[in-house]
Amino acid sequence: MSHLARDALPGTRCDTVRGIAAPPVEALDIEQVTISSTSHRRHASSSPSAEPEAGYSKSDPPPIRLNANVEAKIRNPLVGVPRHTLLRDVDDFCRARGLEQHRAVLRKGALVAQDPTGYEDITGDETLTAAEVDALRNEVLHKWRVPRVLLLTIVTCSIGAAVQGWDQTGSNGANLHLPRALGIGSTSTTDQLLVGLVNSAPYIGTALLGCWLSDPLNDAVGRRGTIFFAANFCLWPVLASAFCRTWPQLVACRLLLGIGMGTKASTVPIFAAENSPAPIRGALVMSWQLWTAFGIFLGTCANLVGERIGRDAWRYQLGAAFIPAVPLALLIYLCPESPRWYIKKNRYADAMRSLLRLRNDPIQAARDLYYIHVQLQVERHVIGNTHYVKRFVELFSIPRVRRATLAAFTTMLAQQMCGINIIAFYSSSVFERAGASNFQALLATWGFGLINFLFAFPALWTIDTFGRRSLLLFTFPQMSWTLLAAGLCNLIPGEKGAHLGLVALFVYLFAAFYSPGEGPVPYTYSAEVFPLSHREVGMAFSVATCLFWAAVLSITLPVMLGSMGVMGVFGFYAGLNLVALVMIFLWVPETKQRTLEELDYIFAVPTSVFMRYQVTKTLPWWYHRYLRRDKSAVLEPLYQLDLEDHHDADDDADDGFENDKARVELKEMVGFTKGIDPRNGEDSSLSDVMIH
Repeated sequence: MSHLARDALPGTRCDTVRGIAAPPVEALDIEQVTISSTSHRRHASSSPSAEPEAGYSKSDPPPIRLNANVEAKIRNPLVGVPRHTLLRDVDDFCRARGLEQHRAVLRKGALVAQDPTGYEDITGDETLTAAEVDALRNEVLHKWRVPRVLLLTIVTCSIGAAVQGWDQTGSNGANLHLPRALGIGSTSTTDQLLVGLVNSAPYIGTALLGCWLSDPLNDAVGRRGTIFFAANFCLWPVLASAFCRTWPQLVACRLLLGIGMGTKASTVPIFAAENSPAPIRGALVMSWQLWTAFGIFLGTCANLVGERIGRDAWRYQLGAAFIPAVPLALLIYLCPESPRWYIKKNRYADAMRSLLRLRNDPIQAARDLYYIHVQLQVERHVIGNTHYVKRFVELFSIPRVRRATLAAFTTMLAQQMCGINIIAFYSSSVFERAGASNFQALLATWGFGLINFLFAFPALWTIDTFGRRSLLLFTFPQMSWTLLAAGLCNLIPGEKGAHLGLVALFVYLFAAFYSPGEGPVPYTYSAEVFPLSHREVGMAFSVATCLFWAAVLSITLPVMLGSMGVMGVFGFYAGLNLVALVMIFLWVPETKQRTLEELDYIFAVPTSVFMRYQVTKTLPWWYHRYLRRDKSAVLEPLYQLDLEDHHDADDDADDGFENDKARVELKEMVGFTKGIDPRNGEDSSLSDVMIH
């Protein structure tokens, strides 16, 4: 079905499961798509006589089942298409979509999309110019050289994330004064629950309404319109909260804030993902967490400043969070709309204009436009056009989408299971219980905010190299022991506060492990795993999951602190870290080096096949390689390249180009360095090359 190189460039070769007995293929409850290895033609099996859309030909190839891809094959739909047929399809596409003035560059772009490592071999009228070749080389060699408009988009999305972080932190400092000011400061269970309700109100609003508005809003007004809507709900209710005189008034304002937080959190990562080039998309999308962490840090700074004001400090601490919402509302319409949203709305000319602003050269824009078009046409054949309620049901009923839902749900739930929001929401109260004064507690919280922000930077480089799954599997054990150690420090005898330094130390270590792993991965991962048809509702469900459990944590934590103490709470969440580790190991596939459309093949692999591989292959390999120190141990890859249907020219695509650094790096990125196994550098046949 769709070409799946999620973080790789279009044209990534394909994978197939080896060494695993495939279970019976599930009965498909939707149309199948067939992709010919010789003629590249596709059709919906339920309507074989239907006329193909622009960009498609008519033929009957062997099917790839995208709901039960037991062989884990990943294919570029353009691979194997004869050149004359591809160019004819491009001409038809240009006529049908009103893109005649771009026909010449789209013909070139389609050929590049078909074979992204062979662009220098293109001959005839479509031969690339020296400038176009340089642009494609620099995309790999200098991938951070991006247009200023894309930088503006990144900055705007970063401000949106900072709004989220600051909104979360305002109540942290306010908790030191707010309960008494609103008459809910006693130690009774009722008052503790009311304090929890005030803190959790934004997350309740997000989980119950904000997230679910994102799908219809995105459909109606686009990504930019939805973000503008969210910015206003993150501005006016926040200002109003500074003037509240009763706790019900404050809860109402914070519920309205939750609407803005939910729609923004469900849309900004998608907006960033859809506008970003594949080689740097993971880093750009993870900027959500980086700048959320920066917003948290700014919030802790505001809390420190506000503490000196006196008894009304909580009003300034809550109200100051309106500041970043102002530039967000002002800048969003200066950014290009998502090209994929335009294509979804059949506005191809607008999509091309967006891509021309977001890419360095028209050849890149043309390649991406035609490639996205072809992938989405295949996707529509499989999933079709559906309404909102049906799309939500299909999150659990369509196997390919259900697997993405499970993976995204797991990463989002794990963010609450790891215990980060114990600190983000209540660190001032936790440090106060450890013996700190109000100002010392806020100062320790400021340190947490700084560590959380600084240690998010490594993920900019590791999320697209080390990988999303690998980051999670490495950091969760570290978060578990650091949180447990922070709790055990409360057993140190002596004067109150004698153990404060050690508690702070282990909390800071916990934040240092959280920030490059479970911090950025959930939103990055959830923004990319769903097909375009289900991206908004899938992201809404994922964010609602995360923030619903954030609300549960926020409501219950004051009561848990009262009954279990700091040590008991930290120990409880240390255990949940290990549970989350197992869930991620079994249910979360790696998505780095895949395009947004190519992930269809990854999530077409049945969950049982994926779990069996992790238990029977990965665990034994890990035991031999790391516990027994056996350097000869080799992990049999789950995904394998499928090159059967690549065009003939690829057989000697490497001839004469061994020293071309751009080509070699691109092929390594898509898992295609001829004769070299990237696991150990040993010679291997192409069919054995592992895709990372």
